[in-house]
Amino acid sequence: MAGLVCAAGSSAALAQVEEYTLEDEGWVESEGLEVDPALAEARQALASDQPGRALSILNAWIREHKFTNHPSLPEAYLLRGDAKLANNDEYEALYDYEAIIKQFYGSPEFPKAVEREYEIAKRYVNGLKRKWFGLFRIEGATSLGEELLIRVQERMPGSQLAEMAALELGDYYYRTRDVRMAADMYGIFVVNFPESEHRKYAALRQIFANIASYKGPRYDQSGLTEASVLIEDFQARYPAEAEQAGVTVQLANWVDESAAEHLLDTARWYLRRQDEESARYTLVRLIRAHPHSAAAEEAVSILQARGLLDEPTRPIQTQTDTSDEDSR
Repeated sequence: MAGLVCAAGSSAALAQVEEYTLEDEGWVESEGLEVDPALAEARQALASDQPGRALSILNAWIREHKFTNHPSLPEAYLLRGDAKLANNDEYEALYDYEAIIKQFYGSPEFPKAVEREYEIAKRYVNGLKRKWFGLFRIEGATSLGEELLIRVQERMPGSQLAEMAALELGDYYYRTRDVRMAADMYGIFVVNFPESEHRKYAALRQIFANIASYKGPRYDQSGLTEASVLIEDFQARYPAEAEQAGVTVQLANWVDESAAEHLLDTARWYLRRQDEESARYTLVRLIRAHPHSAAAEEAVSILQARGLLDEPTRPIQTQTDTSDEDSR
């Protein structure tokens, strides 16, 4: 059933609006809706690109009804926020949108207020600065944009708006080279929105963000470990796209070599401190976890040169199961 609303004359208190609904027999007039004339006037001012006039009307109306149970309060806050937004004062508009979100959760204006905050957040994380004393845009607002994007996901979980906010936040972190946060955010997206049309994009970005988080053999290798698992999953889910995006065996081998190099560097560190037992454990772990890597060959050479390679260790080069050694 569709609806059509037509404005009629106004009185001193309320304007009467004629409402029609589409039934089987055609458009049928139903009971009129009562609309506050001040809000109708403010809406008209906004439509006529007169946000200043709308603000004047709405400020007076909200002062009068702020502490009442007037049913049009959420609409008034939304209109005033929109008037401030149209007046290029998006930061002040947030106060009105927050009033709706915190006080009128079940109102039709609630999702609209959350959507307005999402749009403001996008502008902030893409470089828009806040006004300083309402005059000059010199104050960075990216942290506020981040917070707003997180709030959108919390306030409307599972919604398309939350999906867009999650992807926008992941892209922001990726764009600003905060790859650890980007990897986490894309991971959250993949889990929360498994049926999204953007899942493939987020999964690919998650792989590259994890790889980018690895800074060398002397640093944390958790990103490489995660990337290795993600590459295998991506290749299984999207074989054609994996080839096109370069998520191939060659990339998996590079990740494997880098992880092996990390263990080799750790073993060398133990050797420099004459801790042969820890070095041997690390080298054997390397051979078992990354048997086909160049680092594994060097690990065998080090163990042989120091007399630390016993016969049971040699077959490890052809094994891929690390559970026994990791449990030691």
